[in-house]
Amino acid sequence: MTLKNIVAAAFSLVLIAGSAMAGTIEIEDAYARAASPVAKSGAAFMHISNNGDVDDRLVAVKTDVARSPQLHTHIIEDGIAKMREVPEGFVIPAHGTTVLKRGGLHIMLIGLTKPFIQGETITLTLVFEKAGEITVVVPVDNERHDEMGMEMEGMKMDGDSMSNMDSAAPSN
Repeated sequence: MTLKNIVAAAFSLVLIAGSAMAGTIEIEDAYARAASPVAKSGAAFMHISNNGDVDDRLVAVKTDVARSPQLHTHIIEDGIAKMREVPEGFVIPAHGTTVLKRGGLHIMLIGLTKPFIQGETITLTLVFEKAGEITVVVPVDNERHDEMGMEMEGMKMDGDSMSNMDSAAPSN
């Protein structure tokens, strides 16, 4: 095995584990999920750390697994939880971590082009304002049930606010 093959294999293992690093940006604990194998949308979650001295910003996501990958958050309006696109992206603070999690900031994958099968992987290219593009291979884990990012107990979920998405969106 040549050194080039060893380096490529090691890099692939890091990506498959749901982690990646480029410059000062580090991606950890990434996973994706969809509500069912026939869902038309899914979501991805991860921890994004910035080990640099200057804030950065996740401004876009590219992928071939969805027609419209978007940066999203949940907001509460009149006691109703709603998902909203965040067109300005997510700040990744210097020497800090931004957590993309269910019920909070997340990557919404609208118009899936293939089913999210448990144990398979998808590829996302994260586009940062300063760090540029970082590609990460993200495991699909439809069985993972992390804590919700904000208190949802007793709140009404507004399906109408998701009219540009399908009703099979994952419960983020």
